[in-house]
Amino acid sequence: MSVSSTIEWTEATWNPTTGCHKISPGCYHCYAERFAERWRGISGHPYEQGFDVRTWNERLTMPLSWKKPRLIFVNSMSDLFLDDIPEEFIKKVFYVMKEAHWHQFQLLTKRPQRMLEIANCMKEWPNNVWAGVSIESQAWVWRSEILKEIPAKIRFLSCEPLLGSLKLSLDDLHWIIVGGESGVGARPMKVEWVRDIREQCIQANVPFFFKQWGGVQKKKYGRELDGRTWDDFPKIADVNNTPVSL
Repeated sequence: MSVSSTIEWTEATWNPTTGCHKISPGCYHCYAERFAERWRGISGHPYEQGFDVRTWNERLTMPLSWKKPRLIFVNSMSDLFLDDIPEEFIKKVFYVMKEAHWHQFQLLTKRPQRMLEIANCMKEWPNNVWAGVSIESQAWVWRSEILKEIPAKIRFLSCEPLLGSLKLSLDDLHWIIVGGESGVGARPMKVEWVRDIREQCIQANVPFFFKQWGGVQKKKYGRELDGRTWDDFPKIADVNNTPVSL
């Protein structure tokens, strides 16, 4: 079975690596670290090592056994493009994604430089692999410019946790996700920041997905913006190259 996900913009998660290192303010209250560290030292648990970086060879072929097509978020508990992850292991992950052509895979990183390095070492970027970067404030918008050099069919931004207003250049981008921080210590997100990004997407004809307002009790605040949900997805091509929408 696939690992079903409660993340609003995907259907399943696959974690061939786990663990990460903080790199920018968006990482300060990392949900993945908080979860993993709860289990540190518990023998036999998948997070016995807490949030230390680990590669899992035994998980590599999991998507090949999932016969029903899925939208799969790769490494919800890590970043595939950490310096700690050997290049050969990353290439194995890409091989599996290419072989599992009936799925759509979503890669998300805060390290686009390494993503680009890997892309430049590959013969081709698989058509079913989306490339995305996280951007939490204007200081990190440069990540999106590196993303535009990735030869993926779908390039996307995850502006979560959104910590400030953003002025984006949406040329050559295909999807924008926005969300507020959740959990203990959640930092506030202003409605005008979200509306402004939504308007930029509308003007540029780029699909806009609003994930959540966040907060310590995120279910309390929900995910409606101006009286409705915003659940746009990018258009993709099925195995016959026929345009479809998720």
